[in-house]
Amino acid sequence: MESSAGEEATRGPDIPVTPIVDRNKCEGKEACVRVCPESVFEVRKMDPADFARLPFLGKLKSQVHGRQTAYTPNADACRGCGLCVTACPEGAIQLVAGQRGTG
Repeated sequence: MESSAGEEATRGPDIPVTPIVDRNKCEGKEACVRVCPESVFEVRKMDPADFARLPFLGKLKSQVHGRQTAYTPNADACRGCGLCVTACPEGAIQLVAGQRGTG
């Protein structure tokens, strides 16, 4: 049986899980904000440094979407349920086990 991204990332109770947002894909549609029970996400204007790291086409796409993107200021609250992964229409979120961080 195949497991979902959330189940896969949370196999052990003591393993931290961090949601990672691919800014090249994220269009800031806020689906992650609406479904996250732990208030991990916020959508806001992309930081200049993050925008500068995007490839040319990513910059164009970001401009079209008002340079809005999801950030994870409360990443430490993530419990790895995977609702954000499922809800994101761009497939821009993945859960990574074994690390902690914000962004």
